[in-house]
Order: sequence, then structure tokens, then C-alpha cells
Amino acid sequence: GTAVVERLLLEPGARHFISRLTVIEIQSVFARKVRTGVITEADFQLMRRRFFTDVTRRLFHVVRMTGLHYQGAEQLIRKHGTRQSVRTLDALQLSVALDLWRQEMLDYFVCADKNLCTVAGIEGLSVINPEHP
Repeated sequence: GTAVVERLLLEPGARHFISRLTVIEIQSVFARKVRTGVITEADFQLMRRRFFTDVTRRLFHVVRMTGLHYQGAEQLIRKHGTRQSVRTLDALQLSVALDLWRQEMLDYFVCADKNLCTVAGIEGLSVINPEHP
């Protein structure tokens, strides 16, 4: 999936949005990699620093989450949660993506979670799963 993501990040003129929640989730992923011995503490600090450099350079546009995103997440859970696995944080991420899509700021939703990809597709988003290009 890494090659697919790198290709997407290098698309000329493309804008890449992440929610404020993603900023926290990325750091959690890095920390888990330290706990499981995949990377060192020094690697964690380096990856974290590089990520924030990318944010500062506006490679990623961080979207502030609002009450509307939380309401949208609740609606997604009510609508899909009894038939699909819709986790809390996934519903919040999808709510932000749908908001951007409705504002015509989002062409596609990049996600490697099969269940979330399914729900995003049902909601009308074009989905790219880097694990299954």
C-alpha cells in the first residue's frame, strides 16, 4: 500500500486533507510500533518530527473537527452500525470526509480499512484502498 500512497501524495496539484483526529492517530500508530519492537524510540521521534514537518509545509491540510462532524458520525452509526462494523473513530473520520466531499473539496477517500471503505462507498465516496489498488 505504501507505493500507492506515495503516488497519491506526489500527484501534481493535489490537496491532501486529514482530520485533527488523524494527527493523533498517526502518533498512536508510531507509538504502537515502538511498543511492538518494529521501530526504536529514536525512530518514533524522527517519524513524528517528519510528519509534523509535512503538516507545517502543508503537504497535509488539517481539518478542524466541529460539532457537525460529531453529529454526522452519530448519523453514520445509526444508519450503518447495525449492518456494518462502524467504529467510533472511523465514523468521525468518515463524517469529516463526507463534509469535504459535499463542499466539492474531496475527489476520493483513501482508506485501508475494508469495512470503512464499504461504508464510504455506500455513502457515495470514491474510495481508494491502498492495500487493494
